[in-house]
Parts: sequence; structure tokens; C-alpha cells
Amino acid sequence: MTKDAKVALITGGSRGIGAATALQLAAAGYAVCINYLHKHEAAQQVVQEIQSQGGTAIAIQADVANEVDVVRLFTELDARLGKLDALVNNAGILMQQCRLEDLTAERINRLLSTNVTSYFLCCREAVKRMSTRHGGKGGAIVNVSSAAARLGSANEYIDYAATKGAIDTLTKGLSVEVANEGIRVNSVRPGLIYTTMHADGGEANRVERLKTNVPMQRGGAPEEVAAAVSFLLSDAASYITGSFVDVSGGR
Repeated sequence: MTKDAKVALITGGSRGIGAATALQLAAAGYAVCINYLHKHEAAQQVVQEIQSQGGTAIAIQADVANEVDVVRLFTELDARLGKLDALVNNAGILMQQCRLEDLTAERINRLLSTNVTSYFLCCREAVKRMSTRHGGKGGAIVNVSSAAARLGSANEYIDYAATKGAIDTLTKGLSVEVANEGIRVNSVRPGLIYTTMHADGGEANRVERLKTNVPMQRGGAPEEVAAAVSFLLSDAASYITGSFVDVSGGR
């Protein structure tokens, strides 16, 4: 790790979009912290791939829906890599496809905790470290939302879509709140992307079924989403905040 290397934290960084983002940021010179919940081996594989290419990476287990875990995550990151420059809020879950009348309060609240509360908590800790108001040197936050926030995911994941709508509101509000404190806050909204997350909802081949609804007639790759995240974190996006980049093939 070079003395002037920027430090990035990616939540849910052991697979899919998170892992692709970790690899791209490491290639751009960031020292990367990969947060994971259960997938220790997968997280270590990403760390080892980055290290094999001469980069700096660590993995830290934490449940980002749990406030105590979030504080521990950031404290350990401070000690091991130094002051945070970039946060990618990417951790999230979806559950079995169903209609609204089949939802339970337990399921709804679990999704809200993992997909919304975690973003608020991680943003809070990042702002405390980045904000010039607190003696920080600034930084950038990218929240991974979803095209579902715009489309609603009827008959499949209305609850998931609603959590992503909340993230869009968080992104806009926080971007204004910290705009004059050296922090930029933006969002990417992936559409149909080839990740293992679809299997969590009970349909591993969901992208294949729905890709003809996409104007570009294909699903996207995690690396295409990661490229948008990397751009929004970079100095090339220095005058962009409170914005949303749809990585959805035109849908």
C-alpha cells in the first residue's frame, strides 16, 4: 500500500457487483476493504486476487444491519488501512418471489434492516470520517440502488423495490446535506445483471427470461456496474453529486 493510496470500503464485497467493484478499485490504486457477512472464503478469494496483482486488500466480517457491527467494522478499517476516502454501499438481499398479499412483517422488516438501515449506518460512519466539518479531507459515497426502485418489481419483489426507493431518497438528501463538506453522494441503479442474487429469489435464470424486455436485448455484467461505480468515485466525477446512473440497458 502506497502512502498516498486512497482507501475504499465495499459492503457485500464477496460476490457479484461488490466483488467486481473491489477488483476495479484495486486496479485503480485504492486500498480496498471487502466487507462480508457469511461468505468468508469468497471474500478471501477476492482479497487474494487483488494481492496477486500487487494491490492492497483486506476482508472484514460484519453484519452491516447491526449498529454494533458497523461501528466495529469502521474502527477496524481505521486501524488497518487508515482514513476512509470512498464508501460503496452494496450489501443487500432479496427473498423468494411473491405478491404483496403473501408478504409478512418479518420479511419486510428483515429487508428494511439489511437494505436500508445498513446504508444509513455506513453513511453515518463514513460522514464522520470524511466530512471537513469533522476534520476530514472529504470523500465520495456510492449507494447501489436498483432499477427496481423505478419499476416496482410487481409480482416478484415489491418489498425489495421499496427498499431501493428508500436508498434513492437517502442518496438525494444526504448529497445536499454534505455537499459543502467535501463529500459527494451518488447512486448507481443496476437493471438485469448476471449475478447469483437471482437464485436467492428462487429463479437463477431470471435474466434470461426477462432480457427481451430490455432495449439492448441482453443482461448486464457486474463489471459494467462496477465501471459506473468507479467513475462516480473518481476525480473525473468531481462536480457530480446527488445523481443516479442507470446501468440497465435502457430499461
